[in-house]
Amino acid sequence: MHARVLPAGVPAPVSVTIASARLTYGGAPLFEDLSLRLEPAAVTCLLGPSGVGKTTLLRLIAGLTDLEPPTTVTAGDGLPLAGRVAYMAQQDLLLPWLSVLDNVLLGAKLRGERRSPALVDEAHGLLERVGLPGRAGDRPAALSGGQRQRVALARTLVERRPVVLMDEPFSALDAITRLRLQELAAELLAGRTVLLVTHDPLEALRIGHFVHVMSGGPAVVGAALEPPGVPPRAPDDAAVLAMQGELLRRLAG
Repeated sequence: MHARVLPAGVPAPVSVTIASARLTYGGAPLFEDLSLRLEPAAVTCLLGPSGVGKTTLLRLIAGLTDLEPPTTVTAGDGLPLAGRVAYMAQQDLLLPWLSVLDNVLLGAKLRGERRSPALVDEAHGLLERVGLPGRAGDRPAALSGGQRQRVALARTLVERRPVVLMDEPFSALDAITRLRLQELAAELLAGRTVLLVTHDPLEALRIGHFVHVMSGGPAVVGAALEPPGVPPRAPDDAAVLAMQGELLRRLAG
């Protein structure tokens, strides 16, 4: 239902299942027996109060947090997830002494990979797609906040990972820039398996195929809302606005 045409070089999408997840913090369970399935080639959005464990869950899927038994994180094709996940944090995390192009290609540099002409061309192409043509040689200090987030998005996409984890990537932006980047992300992430953490119900309903609320202590993930239509949905779409009321009730409950 959510099939997309993937960019060249991006592996086929894969589902991800988190089952019986357990994690303790300060001796108390942050979540216990938590389960969540990320459908292949779809954007799954996750909302919930601060401190409930959304970022921790992202880090667990990314392999940045040790799994506590009986937690399992598995891919639908049965292969390890290691090396197939890209992570976009809330902060752009650009290195100020590197150019825009060098920041986009930072992952390849850290892995010691050769910077091929094809890879450089791809990075330039992504910078053009995110609205930054001719800015490859600039330093981050010369960019606005929205432009820096566009660089971070290009850096995430150039990794060609089939699974993308995003932690409130647009939260610090003004409303108009945020709407534009939501639309851009919906377009450029098509075909990837995405988990997006956000505090913005409208953002989730605009670009998500599945929208969950994480709540409680220990935290659990509620049943998905499935907004109608194809992302990115118009912010004034009647169905989106009606579903926003239901989502707010779930968040308040």
